[in-house]
Amino acid sequence: MRSRWKRNAAVVTMAVLVCAAVALNWKYSGEDAVEQAQEAGGKLLGEATLVSGQESETDAAEDETAVYTGSDYFASARLTRQQARDNAISLLQDAARQEGADSAAANEASEGIQVLAAYTLKEAQIENLVTAKGYQDCVAFMGDDSISVVVSTGTGELTGEDVAKITDIAMSETGLEAGGIKIMAAN
Repeated sequence: MRSRWKRNAAVVTMAVLVCAAVALNWKYSGEDAVEQAQEAGGKLLGEATLVSGQESETDAAEDETAVYTGSDYFASARLTRQQARDNAISLLQDAARQEGADSAAANEASEGIQVLAAYTLKEAQIENLVTAKGYQDCVAFMGDDSISVVVSTGTGELTGEDVAKITDIAMSETGLEAGGIKIMAAN
């Protein structure tokens, strides 16, 4: 009984740390990317530009603002989330492979990896279902007992009906109560 409690505590601790790392990385990487892009002439690494030879000043201005809004936010958030998960999985795998590691530590690391994989699958399923309901884009961040869902609605606002639809999806996919679900509109 006591070893099960310790194992569960270790898994929960790792999951909370991963979620905290994702949240911090998400918050600060967006700000850093904007600052770096402004210093480097307004372009983000990996940004593609249509080369037609006939770009007006209005098109160029729209391209610059599109770098920081819309689907680029969602791609950046997904990338940040995946990088944080990959780092956590790498740490768990290293802990399991250490020479002095006992079978209990290896089992805890394996369970931690399985928890992160389950989060990834649930997040992807929620994102797919939300976009299937007609929303432009969506990104979900799952923790032990909560989930945050950021949705692009086109207007930048969520109605009560929008919140109800997304909450229903999140509850059915995660088994969480409505109080553990946070839904935000992307600006």
